[in-house]
Amino acid sequence: MKPIFVLLLTLVVMNSALHSQSCCGPLGATASFASFTHDKHFRNAHMEPAPFTLAAPRGAMIHFDCADGNTGQAYELKAQNPTNQWVFVIHEWWGLNDHVKHDAEQLQQDLGNVNVLALDLYDGKVASTRDSAAKYMSEANETRIRSIISGAIAHVGEEAHVCTIGWCFGGGWSLQGSLMLGKQAGGCVMYYGMPEADEKKLATLSVPVLFIFAKKDAWINANVLKSFEERMKRLHKKLSVHSYNADHAFANPSNPIYDKEATEDAHKHTVAFLREQIEASVKH
Repeated sequence: MKPIFVLLLTLVVMNSALHSQSCCGPLGATASFASFTHDKHFRNAHMEPAPFTLAAPRGAMIHFDCADGNTGQAYELKAQNPTNQWVFVIHEWWGLNDHVKHDAEQLQQDLGNVNVLALDLYDGKVASTRDSAAKYMSEANETRIRSIISGAIAHVGEEAHVCTIGWCFGGGWSLQGSLMLGKQAGGCVMYYGMPEADEKKLATLSVPVLFIFAKKDAWINANVLKSFEERMKRLHKKLSVHSYNADHAFANPSNPIYDKEATEDAHKHTVAFLREQIEASVKH
């Protein structure tokens, strides 16, 4: 019986290793993160958001054409004075809710004269429960999401200089968005998002990355971060990391485990980073 037990244990360990590799390996950007939705612990780590309605919104929902023949939508905040500086804001697994719109407004207020576009990667679906959020994220189609981002890039125009920021699901897509932007990219902020594992793709990145890391995160964990740091170093890409003794989704104010102190500090670094990238582009 002992040899059989050892064999079974070996198979379990191998399967676990393969699964952990798939989370940050060759799977597509959506599939790699969506695989977490099958983990009940991951779902339960996202407390259901407190109801929130944005009072007197300063922006407006807009629609734009996508290459797949459909339209995309986003919450747009135009700068007070004309500028080619933009920030793409990408939502968590809940979708483009009023919390994200509020974050977009706060970011514009802190950055000054920039345009902000909070993208809707769920085509209008907004989750209010863990189960619906898991459903929307697991059903998210990578081809469709890339079409939405491409449509947003076309909407802002080829002269636009675009920084990206996102949380959780959106953190991974912040990096993917910056990769898609090519030379139009301005800087990338990832809050506990899944990094790109394909070094050939990552080699095309033209901007610095700020990674906000939660030390208690069981999924975007220390091993994921270490691998990302090593890839970026090999490729001679700029990566700054700010770590917090907090859990996944700590920066979501609707989350009961919201860490106000860590969020405020991370936001301070985020604003400073984005200002630096925007100012650098203006000088050039």
